[in-house]
Amino acid sequence: MNRLFGLIGYPLGHSWSKKYFENKFESENITDASYQVFPIEKAVAIVGLLKTYPNLAGLNVTIPHKTSIITLLDSLDPVAREINAVNTIRIEHKVNQTILLGYNTDVHGFEQSIAPLLRPHHRSAMILGTGGAAKAAAWVFEKLGIDFVMVSRNPELNHQLGYHELSEDLFEKYTIIVNATPMGMAPDADTFPPLPYHFLSSHHLLFDMVYNPEETIFLKEGLKQGAITKNGFEMLQVQAEKAWEIWCR
Repeated sequence: MNRLFGLIGYPLGHSWSKKYFENKFESENITDASYQVFPIEKAVAIVGLLKTYPNLAGLNVTIPHKTSIITLLDSLDPVAREINAVNTIRIEHKVNQTILLGYNTDVHGFEQSIAPLLRPHHRSAMILGTGGAAKAAAWVFEKLGIDFVMVSRNPELNHQLGYHELSEDLFEKYTIIVNATPMGMAPDADTFPPLPYHFLSSHHLLFDMVYNPEETIFLKEGLKQGAITKNGFEMLQVQAEKAWEIWCR
C-alpha cells in the first residue's frame, strides 16, 4: 500500500502544499507516495481520517489546528512542546496501535528565511498575531537574542499589545515586523494588519508569513516606505522539506 501524506486545516483553498509535494514526488521519482488535503473544521476529525485512510504516514497541520491538535497526539518533540504548537505529525503504525508524534517545522522555515535579512539595527521585533505561527517566530527570536512583543486584536498577556497602542516610538524600537496572522491571504487578499504604516522606514524589515498572494498589502505598504520585505514562500519550502525528513526517518 502506498504511503499517504496530507494537510489538515480549515479552510484549505489557499494551500500550496499538495502541489509542492506532488511536484516533489514526480521530480524525485518517488512512486510510492501521494498527498491529499483534508479540510476538517475540528481537530478531532483526525480520528476519522486515520480510520478511513489506514495508509496515512504523515500530516501537515495549518490554521486553526496547530494548538488544538496537541491533545490528540501521543508525544511531542521538545520544540513543539515548548512552543505549544504543532504543524507536522509523523504517524507510526504498530501492531494494533497508531502513534501520532507532533513536531514544529515552522521554526526551521522561519529562521532560515529571515536570518539572512537581519542587520545590526534589527534588535527588536513586533509579531502580529498570537497563534501557532506567532509562537514559532517568538521561539526563533528568543534563540537569536532578539527582543519581541506580540500584537493582538484582543491582547491578554503582559507581553501583548493592542493595535491601537502602536505609536511612532514603538516603531522606532521594533524594526522587525512579522505578520503571523492570516490577514492578506487569498482569497481575502484585500485585508491587511491595521498598522500606522507611515511610521515605517528603510530601517524596518517586514516579513509576511502569507505566501499567496506573493505581495500582500502589508508588504506593499512596507515597500512604499523603503522597508526590506519578504513573503512566506521560502519559509514554507523549508518547513515542508523538514516535514518530509521527519516523515521518512
